[in-house]
Amino acid sequence: MENYKIIAYCDGGSRGNPGPAAIGAVIEIGGQIKEYGKFLGKTTNNEAEYQAVIFALKKIKQLVGGEKAEKSEINIKIDSELIANQLNGKYKIKEKGLVPFFIEVWNLKQDFKSVKFIHIPREENKRADWLVNRELDSKNSLF
Repeated sequence: MENYKIIAYCDGGSRGNPGPAAIGAVIEIGGQIKEYGKFLGKTTNNEAEYQAVIFALKKIKQLVGGEKAEKSEINIKIDSELIANQLNGKYKIKEKGLVPFFIEVWNLKQDFKSVKFIHIPREENKRADWLVNRELDSKNSLF
């Protein structure tokens, strides 16, 4: 049985907290790179970070299909130390508003062989950050 290794770089951000927010995801599957940005509307920075992870997991399942998803080992790389440590069970979730996002990530994880959340320095997440800012800049006139 072949395992599929997939890497996703995720970032979320808001201008103001809460404020206009967006996510970015860079997904590497089998040597191919797909990039996504999405405007969220008004939300907090931490909620945007969670929504980036949720988006990436849903998009990966859509890209590979259910059968391959069950054999996929996912590395989610994020520059939010808080979110990485919450998802890895090292930190408690003190913001009640983040609990539904945590639960959604937990449920999405079940579709894959394994999902690891890896905290990376901001410098290693430049492309996902750029996608966030591109979305925010394109919607700037709305706010």
